[in-house]
Amino acid sequence: MEQNIKVAVIGGTGKSGKYLVKELLHRGFQIKILLRNPAHFQSDSSLVEVINGNVTDASSIDSLLQGCQAVISTLGLGTPPSEPTIFSQSTAHVLEGMKKHDIGRYILTTGLNVDTPFDQKSPKTAFATEWMKQNYPISTTNKQLEYELLVHSEIEWTLVRLPMIEQTDQRGQVKVSLEDCEGDKISATDLADFLILQLTDTRCIRKAPFIATI
Repeated sequence: MEQNIKVAVIGGTGKSGKYLVKELLHRGFQIKILLRNPAHFQSDSSLVEVINGNVTDASSIDSLLQGCQAVISTLGLGTPPSEPTIFSQSTAHVLEGMKKHDIGRYILTTGLNVDTPFDQKSPKTAFATEWMKQNYPISTTNKQLEYELLVHSEIEWTLVRLPMIEQTDQRGQVKVSLEDCEGDKISATDLADFLILQLTDTRCIRKAPFIATI
């Protein structure tokens, strides 16, 4: 089924991003995908346009966003790992590019360690949050900064907070909460479905839901 939305994809070769790309193409979406290592991506689909660049480079993001109507990012640190401040850098460039190209929708993923004023984290989630702050202070602080950039922007964003990603084609029941993560894992396929749903669903606009497969 052909879709009339062209989606800019960041992090499309990562452990969750490759499931997202597969599902977008299966559903007939046109995509532009930003790759710092294009050799790591193989596709003969006419729906795909590859942009060679890096999320820390504003001109790369600008090229990626041209002609798109939405942005989905599953950005991680990658291999080899990027700088732990990559998250706020990427989102700052995306927000700038979205304003320039009149794009309204930004959907992205992050860890359950990001805090919002609406949280009522269980002891288990709170422990995991504190563990990340203690062991990965720079990237955890940077992901929190990314959330603040979104809050102070004017665009329609959804920041999806995740537990451990399970790389599987299996689908399950997905639990969504604005207050706490109610499961230990999320199927990469369930995640892809949820991210694509956000292109048309307005219930999580300017919110940071936790999701988990239960």
